Amino acid sequence: MITKKQVIEAQENWGNGVVKIGALKDNIVACDKFANEFLDTAYAFNAGVISFKPTKCEIEQFRPTKKEALSYFIAGENRACNEDKGFAIQPWTKVRFENSNLILEEKRAIAMGNYFFTDVDGNEAKVEYTFGYKLIDGALKIDVHHSSFPYNPKA
Repeated sequence: MITKKQVIEAQENWGNGVVKIGALKDNIVACDKFANEFLDTAYAFNAGVISFKPTKCEIEQFRPTKKEALSYFIAGENRACNEDKGFAIQPWTKVRFENSNLILEEKRAIAMGNYFFTDVDGNEAKVEYTFGYKLIDGALKIDVHHSSFPYNPKA
């Protein structure tokens, strides 16, 4: 049975990975290398189909491949999706999760709630998320990632 502790550790690792990508943004080679490793560690791209719908995507909203996810996180000259600016190279200094609910099963977990991204000026961006995790070789890997900004009736 997957535990709450395992999900929280996976979330902390994901947040730390996003922060590290941003910290490496001035060293393109190291940033690209780490971002690729981050995707291999955090996501289940090598184990089957991924449903990935990141926050700031208007035209190519769904990113089922590692190449498209990498484009979203770091953009760059070889990006897969032209609209990408590199979400993780913002940079962010901190990511924290507030889980609304966890569904824990033997080999699958689903987490839903808000996560908050802190920028270099200390401003926090609130984003809604749902992550689905699969237990693969003893590690939780994301196979469902949906995030969006909260509803804003003034927008």
